[in-house]
This record gives sequence, structure tokens and C-alpha cells, in this order.
Amino acid sequence: MSTLPSQPLSPLDGRYHSVVAPIGEHLSEAGLNRARVEVEVEWLIVLTDNSLFGSSPLDDAQKHALRALYTEFGQAEIDWLAAREAITRHDVKAVEYLVRDRLTTLGLDSIAELTHFACTSEDINSVSYALTVQRAVTEVWLPKFRAVLDRLRAMALEMRDVPMLSRTHGQPATPTTMGREFGVFAYRLERIARQIDASEYLGKFSGATGTFAAHVSAEPNVDWPALSRAFVESLGLEWNPLTTQIESHDWQAELYNRVSHAGRVLHNLATDVWTYISLGYFAQIPVAGATGSSTMPHKINPIRFENAEANFELASAVFDSLAATLVTSRMQRDLTDSTTQRNIGVAFGHSLLALDNILRGLGEISLSAEVLAADLEANWEVLAEPIQTVIRAEITAGRSKISDPYAVLKDLTRGRRVGQAELAEFIGGLDIGEDARARLLALTPATYLGIASAQLEYLN
Repeated sequence: MSTLPSQPLSPLDGRYHSVVAPIGEHLSEAGLNRARVEVEVEWLIVLTDNSLFGSSPLDDAQKHALRALYTEFGQAEIDWLAAREAITRHDVKAVEYLVRDRLTTLGLDSIAELTHFACTSEDINSVSYALTVQRAVTEVWLPKFRAVLDRLRAMALEMRDVPMLSRTHGQPATPTTMGREFGVFAYRLERIARQIDASEYLGKFSGATGTFAAHVSAEPNVDWPALSRAFVESLGLEWNPLTTQIESHDWQAELYNRVSHAGRVLHNLATDVWTYISLGYFAQIPVAGATGSSTMPHKINPIRFENAEANFELASAVFDSLAATLVTSRMQRDLTDSTTQRNIGVAFGHSLLALDNILRGLGEISLSAEVLAADLEANWEVLAEPIQTVIRAEITAGRSKISDPYAVLKDLTRGRRVGQAELAEFIGGLDIGEDARARLLALTPATYLGIASAQLEYLN
């Protein structure tokens, strides 16, 4: 058997690359290394800005040239780091050497020893991961999530007055509107979106075991915690003042749990919409040139929602593992977090792919209002609920002497079909007031909706 040319192992880097590429801009190995260079460069600038150890502040041109190491980070730097890491067998050390090498090119050899000064690798990594995850979430994942949420909200409002038979336990139940049911999902997801918006992204920058020991030994008269805090916050992050060698990763666990939760809610939406399609409530819009089945030409399969389900499940599995693993580290440090965090992009990649499928799927369905109407018309027995409820109110008001109205309606409707004429005859013979009788006779399954439409006012 022939040996294949080198191929991507993950479908995220193969079949689905075009969809998830934006997340790779931040959560790939190259994206992480670019952020590491950024952190190393900015720490060097902070040290020189404070004229530490005989250094002088760099001028604007020197800072611009130094910052170009990460603003113009590209294939040359990727290749350089790969070659150097093959020797160092240490990714962060390779980044340090890259910065030192470029300092020589820029004629800044005099400050080379301030590169990576008093830093442990986790100082660079914790801040770099916080930066890359923050940017991936705010610039890529959240906009796609918001697009899904906006689409759901719009569909909820479009369909707010379209009556639909509910199904609790899969059985006919009190009617609702299709828009209201989409609104339930939109409301749930908006809460989670606010929580994700409020996420903290923490970094530590305090040395080998978080004690600033090396810093103080080099210069005891500097307020190193204040300088560390100002540095981390200057990058748009929150500062963690009390850690071991590693940042504790609690913020990551919180974020990944929330993103996983959002995925599970959308997984629920996907299964519901899939079921509505199978019931005929939604028709699928044919896509020109697409094939639904290799043998059955008539089929249009709900593949967008099925693909979304699978990818939300994969994303949650990885997110859950990340959240569980990252919050534990043996004493001051172990490396379980190192290989684990390399899969952050995998989790967000599957989640982004699922969001894309949900969004595309929602754009490829159209409501079949006539099917919903026929379903309601075939299930008049759902009016047993308002009838027995009105009877109970009439009994309490002294306008009826019926005993056990629930049992009366149960005998009439449980496990059997009851039509409009049969219900009208039953209501006509009830011992209730005329106003109550008129209200009940006016009800149909399509109008027994309570305040379903008005409830969409709760959507932001």
C-alpha cells in the first residue's frame, strides 16, 4: 500500500478548515507563539521605561521596531522558532532566543539580558494564553454566537403569532406559538452571552513560584507587585496576585463551562428543530446542486442540525475535560496543564463549526404554517385543560356543583380523540355560568395560547 503525503489528522485542519480558520489565528501554535513574543517584548519595554538596571527608555522608533516582532510575526518567525525548538526542546526558551536574536539585528544588544528577565515560562504562557483566548472569544467566537442569537431572536419575533401544538413527553399538550418556543432558546442564550461577556482573563507575572524572589534579589527597592500588575493590566487582562508557579486557571474553567453550557443549549435547539422538520412543521429549502441521499433522490436531510449536534458534543467533551483538568496542579507545579491547553483551539474549533452549521441551518428552513394548523385541528382534546380549570373556578365562585371536574374531563378525553362538535356538546351541558360557557365555546386549539405572543417582550 502506498504512503500518503502528509495529511491533517483533525478534520478541523482539513475538511472544515475554511470555517474554523479564524479561530486558528489566535489558538494555533503560531498564534500562541506570536502572543509569547508580544509578552516578551512588552515586558522588555516596561523594564526599560522604568530605567531598571542602568537601562534607558527606548525611543518611539526603537519601540515600533521592537513591536514589529509580533505585529509582523509571520512564516519566517514560525520557521525560526521550529528550528530553534528542535534544539532547545523548550518552546518558551525558543521564543526568548528569537527576541534576543532580533535585538541584535536592531542594534539593541545592550538590553538583551533583560529579555525574559526574572520570568518563569508560566509568566509568559499564562499571559499569552489569556490574550489568545480573550481575542479568540471576543473577536471570533462571540460574534458568531451573537449572529446565531440574533437570528433566533428575529425568527422568534417573526413567528410569535403562529400557533403550534405543544408536545410534552412527546404527547399533544397545551398549545404555544412557534415564535415563543424560539424565544425561550433566545432568552436562555442571552443570559449565557452576558456571562461570557463578563468573563475575566487572568495572568500572573511573579516568577518561579509566584513569590517575586528573583525580582527582589536583583533589585529590592522596586515595587515588583505594582509593576507586575500594571504590566498585566496594560495588556487588557486581570492580574492574579497570589499563585504558585502557574496561574490557577480558574478563569479558564469558568469560561469553558459557560461556552460548553451555551453549546448544550444550542444542541437542544438543534434536536428540537430536527424534530419539527420531521413533523413537517418546517420545510427545508433545497440547495441547488446538493444531494440528500446517494440512492433516494427526493431526500433533503437536516444535516446542518445533525452536524451541529455532533460538534457541540465534541466541543463540550473537550471543554469539560479542560475545565476539570486545569484547576488541579500538584503542589507548586506539574505539566498536566501544558499539553491540555494545547487543545483549547480544538474545543473552540468544534464549537465554532457547530455555530456555523446552526446559523446556516436556520437560514435553510421555512415555516409550514398549514401543517401546524392541521395538527392543532386534529387535537381538540387539549382543551380539556381549560374546561376543567374553568369548572373549578365556577365551583369556587358558587356557580357550579360539579364534583371532581378533573375526573370528568379525564373520562371524556384521556387516551381518545375528541372533536370540536363533541366538545361543544359537552360544554353546552355543563353546570356553569353562561359567561364561562361562552368563553369555552369560543376557544379552539389555535386560540388557546394564553399570553404566548406577549411573552416575547422579555427578549432584549
